Amino acid sequence: MSEMSATVSSDQGDPEPLPAMGFLDHLEELRRRIVYSIAAVALGFFACWWKVEKIYEIMQRPIMDALRNNGMSEKLVYLNPTEPFNLYLKIAALAGLFLTSPFVLYQVWMFISPGLYRNEKRYVVPFMVSTIALFSAGGYFGFKIVYPAALNFLISFGKQFQPMITIKEYTELFLSIILGMGLIFEMPILVFFLALMGIVTAGWMWKNFRYSILIIFIVAAIVTPTSDILNMCIFAAPMIALYALSIGIAYVVHPTQRAARREKQA
Repeated sequence: MSEMSATVSSDQGDPEPLPAMGFLDHLEELRRRIVYSIAAVALGFFACWWKVEKIYEIMQRPIMDALRNNGMSEKLVYLNPTEPFNLYLKIAALAGLFLTSPFVLYQVWMFISPGLYRNEKRYVVPFMVSTIALFSAGGYFGFKIVYPAALNFLISFGKQFQPMITIKEYTELFLSIILGMGLIFEMPILVFFLALMGIVTAGWMWKNFRYSILIIFIVAAIVTPTSDILNMCIFAAPMIALYALSIGIAYVVHPTQRAARREKQA
C-alpha cells in the first residue's frame, strides 16, 4: 500500500491531504476495531441472556394470537432436549448484536474514516442514524403488520388440522420475515451510496419505475410466506414507497446535482 498522501479539493475548493497509513497500521487498526466490536457484542449477549425468555415471549406473540384467534392450543413444541437451550443462545446473540449495533457501526466508521475526506465524513451521523432507524422500522413493520397477517392466513387455512409447530421452525420463519423486512427498508441507504458515486441517477430510476415495480412484486412474491395476493401486496407496498423515496435521495446527492447547487451558490 502506498505511503503517499493524496490531495483533493473539498466542497470549498481547498486542497485537503489524506493521512498516510501503512499496511501494518491498517491491520492493527482493523484488529483493534474487531476486538472492540466482539467485546461489545459479548456484553450485549450477556445482557440479553438475562432477559432471553422475555424476548422470546415477545417473539411468540404473533403465533400465539393467530392460534388463539382460531381456537387452537397456544403452545409451541420442540423435538430435541437441546433445542430450547440452543434457541435461547441464538436469540440472545442476535438480540445482543442488534443492541450493540450502533457501537459496531461506529467501529466500522472509525476504521474507514481515515481514508475519507472532510466533506465525506459529515455523512457519518446521518448514515448511522438512518441505517438503524430504517432497519428498526422495517422489522417493526414486519412484526406488527406483515407477520401477523401471514400467520392468520396460514393458520386459518389449515384449521381443520392439529398444528404441531416447533420452536425451531417458527423462529426461522420469524427471523426470515423480520430480518428480511429490515433489509428491504435499507433500500434508501443503498441508493444513497450508489447515487453519491454517480452510479445511478434519479432520472434513470424514474424512467425505469414501471420495471422496478414489476421486480418489486416478483421479490415480494418470493419472500412472502404465503401465496395470497393480499400478503404479497403488504410486502410490496413499503418497497414501492421506499423506491419513490430513493428517487428523491438520488436527486439530492448525485454529483451532477451537487455541482449545480455549488454553481448557484457561487
